[in-house]
Amino acid sequence: MVVLVTAIGTQGNAQKLNATKVPAAVKAAFAKQYPGVTPKWEMEDGKYEASFKKDAEAISAMFEPNGTFTESETDIKVAALPASVLAYVKEHYKGKTIKEGAKITKADGTVNYEAEVNGTDVIFDANGKFLKVMKD
Repeated sequence: MVVLVTAIGTQGNAQKLNATKVPAAVKAAFAKQYPGVTPKWEMEDGKYEASFKKDAEAISAMFEPNGTFTESETDIKVAALPASVLAYVKEHYKGKTIKEGAKITKADGTVNYEAEVNGTDVIFDANGKFLKVMKD
């Protein structure tokens, strides 16, 4: 039981990594996709996360240990979230504000939006339709 609680409690926590600990395949895939950029690395849920700024945007990109790109997340202004996202949060999180917004682009091109509300990430599809809630 303690192991299960510990595993659940630590899931989603990112660990900072020295670039020397990142597999060559991951670094090569990152360099191919984002040439000339030097990221900060973290390990999150078994994947390698590269955080960096490009064209004044804060971006993070996730890679499998074998170098396969899984998704990128770009910070956006809360006002840039789809109107339906703003309306959903206003209705379902009365009195709460959206702390941060992000656009998530999956490897296959699928776009999702993320609104951080009350310590949780509320995820929506490209049209702003609610999908799920994830602990931040």
